[in-house]
Amino acid sequence: MIGELGRRTSTALLVHSALIQAVTFLVRPAATYRALELDVPGFALGLLAASYAVFPLLLAVPTGGLVDRLGERRLMAIGSAVVLSCSAFLLLWGSSIVALVIGTALLGAGQLACVVGQQAVVANNAVSSRMDSALGYLTFAASLGQALGPLAISLVGGASIRPDTQAIFLLSVVMGLVLFATTFVVPAHVSAGRKKASGPVPGGNAVSLLKAPGVARALATSATVLAVVDLTMVYLPALGADRGLTAATVGAMLTVRAVFSMVSRLLLGTVSRRIGRMRLLVVSLALSTAALAAAAVPMPAWLLFGVMAVLGLGLGIGQPLTMSWLSAQAPTGQRGRALALRLAGNRVGQVVLPSAIGVVAAGLGAGGVFLASAVVVGGTLLLLRGVQLD
Repeated sequence: MIGELGRRTSTALLVHSALIQAVTFLVRPAATYRALELDVPGFALGLLAASYAVFPLLLAVPTGGLVDRLGERRLMAIGSAVVLSCSAFLLLWGSSIVALVIGTALLGAGQLACVVGQQAVVANNAVSSRMDSALGYLTFAASLGQALGPLAISLVGGASIRPDTQAIFLLSVVMGLVLFATTFVVPAHVSAGRKKASGPVPGGNAVSLLKAPGVARALATSATVLAVVDLTMVYLPALGADRGLTAATVGAMLTVRAVFSMVSRLLLGTVSRRIGRMRLLVVSLALSTAALAAAAVPMPAWLLFGVMAVLGLGLGIGQPLTMSWLSAQAPTGQRGRALALRLAGNRVGQVVLPSAIGVVAAGLGAGGVFLASAVVVGGTLLLLRGVQLD
């Protein structure tokens, strides 16, 4: 079970977490395929990709305030309804780049509401000693959904180069309906937000929250880890091409990294209780730094598989532990807002860090990007000085 929640509620929450990620990782590639069908110019694809982050950047902190006032289930229901509406909109009217951009932007808003609500359920109900384990299970479910979405595209698309996007959008509508229905299996009484709705939340703005001890450092660490995950997905194929590795081999390496991240999240609670949160976070960042630096060195493919496994373990631990850190550091009544601010920080990190690292390592090739990433992740260890997470 997750925290103080019952088995039925915990299962519904994990299914909801997997479904929102599956729908997201189903709709976003489908929107790209639809744009290719429309023969849109290259810059329009960039606009389509960026549109997903618009609402999370603008609405993250207000959304966090909503979950603290309205309650988690209501926000999850709103987010699920937006995602369902987005899928239906793309199914019926997604025949222009403008419609695809609008649909993708709405998807980002709905996904934000669902994820903030899910994380707040855990943060507001899990006892401190079980927080790491609960968030580990939640992020494991999210990782599973991220794998199932692309798998659904493979099943619908078959061997075709460009799959039937109308069929994919129809599937996303069906999954959206299940997502919305699953929300109501989570009982309203798990909501801590409704109990606080009658009174003002102290210090309820982003600036005051950032001034809370440890919050800014937790946000920076979380954003760095997620940005490096993105960099790995983008630059490992380039590294493989430089070293003559086939696309199938590179794909298998990315799968190994993802699988070991999922394993690390299943074992997170047990390991954290044994060695402590702070020590485990330090170990995870050190493992990630070592693996990134090692990947920059030419080596046999079999050895690079091992490096990707170590990298998966390190990066997989980083995200749920920074959630625990942030939940522990956030002032009373502001956990939802803090977790939403973390998601906004992650989006900023996904834009700023890859761009900066790409510029710095431009003359060094893909190996240089991995080496620069190792320096950045290693630098986050300095942020942990003096922090007490246990």
